[in-house]
Amino acid sequence: MNADLKVKKGRKFDQVVEGARTVFMREGFEGASVDAIARDAGVSKATLYSYFPDKQQLFIAVLQAECDQQSEIEFAIAGCDIPVPEALRLICKTLVGFVLSDVGQDIFRICVAEAQRFPELGRVFYESGPRRWNRKIAQYLESPAAQKMLDIDDSLLAADQLAQLCRTDLMLKRVFGVQTDVTEADVDFIANEACKTFLARYQRR
Repeated sequence: MNADLKVKKGRKFDQVVEGARTVFMREGFEGASVDAIARDAGVSKATLYSYFPDKQQLFIAVLQAECDQQSEIEFAIAGCDIPVPEALRLICKTLVGFVLSDVGQDIFRICVAEAQRFPELGRVFYESGPRRWNRKIAQYLESPAAQKMLDIDDSLLAADQLAQLCRTDLMLKRVFGVQTDVTEADVDFIANEACKTFLARYQRR
């Protein structure tokens, strides 16, 4: 998001982003109209255009806002003195929960569908989501507590491996509509197994 948008942030800005989020998740990127977004946001089209020059930039703002919400776990881990396995399990559970959530699925589908026509959407999704998560996980893996317990030479590679362990077959079932319901037990099971597999590979002997 550019510096001008950051300066303009405020109540109306948040209204526009939240209205856009509702419409994009309901109608998809192509089906979402500026009129519908302005209506759901409770603002005029002039107000909407004062923040965002086009629909693509508006979707990017929605995408970044969603990814920012999911990144709150960074602060939870950084501010807590919890055992490494617990921290890894918390990371996995948060990541699995988002990937399998309705919002996570909707964002993934929209970005994949539109990435060829609008490469910027795909780039922002990758930078704000997967790449950002991998970097934050890598930072944790480089922390003194993690280094004491884990034997890791390439923290970014290990972070990516942990993230990939969280993207199981259930993610594909959700993407293709094979399975629509995900329980808390499903999330816990995937997170726990990912954590155990990761520790089996990297825990110091």
